[in-house]
Amino acid sequence: MARSADTTTDGYVDIYLLPIPARNVTAYQQQATLFGKVAREYGALRYREFRGDDLDDSLQVGEGDLLTAAVVDFRSREHRDEVMAKVMGDERVAQLVDDDPLADMNLMRYGGFETFVNA
Repeated sequence: MARSADTTTDGYVDIYLLPIPARNVTAYQQQATLFGKVAREYGALRYREFRGDDLDDSLQVGEGDLLTAAVVDFRSREHRDEVMAKVMGDERVAQLVDDDPLADMNLMRYGGFETFVNA
């Protein structure tokens, strides 16, 4: 049986890993929700955030912190570049960036990934 194209898994994704203090989880969830809505408005196909709960030793975070993972879906790297330029230029996102950080942003790890297996 042939598999139909699924725009939520084909294409390109950005993945962000960020440890956040557990005490800030509600505020972070609100910020991430706003960021995701803005990304969707500008064309991101999907925006999801996850909380780590079964992590390998290499992914352990500090006492009182939890690891979050954001996944943003795009059609292609070019599409990502176009969408994210608009997102980062949006005044709502600029306000988030200007607010006091909820986490140590120097600990964020991120990258763009092209789909190469879609089983």
